[in-house]
Amino acid sequence: MKSEDTPFEGGPMDGRVLPVLLGPTGHPPKTYRIPVPDAAGGPPTVLVYRRVPRGHSKRFGLHQGWKYEYAAEGGKGAGTKGTRLKWPWSKPDPEPDATPDSEPDATPGGKPDDADG
Repeated sequence: MKSEDTPFEGGPMDGRVLPVLLGPTGHPPKTYRIPVPDAAGGPPTVLVYRRVPRGHSKRFGLHQGWKYEYAAEGGKGAGTKGTRLKWPWSKPDPEPDATPDSEPDATPGGKPDDADG
């Protein structure tokens, strides 16, 4: 398998360069998870890094490779919304209700409230 030396930024791995295996498309994985064992023998802590472009060339704007940035939220939260594969037949993710304490309205959205018309 082919690998590429990829730099890590932020978090405990800041400044390190590790060889990361490339996928069939020649790109490293979108997220890189590093399990760190607990000294007390508990469950390991998992460090999560996200792949971002390393930069672009000045003249042609060509892609210059990848680097990993530390994801402080640990892979959970708003930054991971697009990490699941989206197939055409998949159901959309449920949208969180902005006002969960409000009473339901009998009138459909966009319709006038008066019954006389």
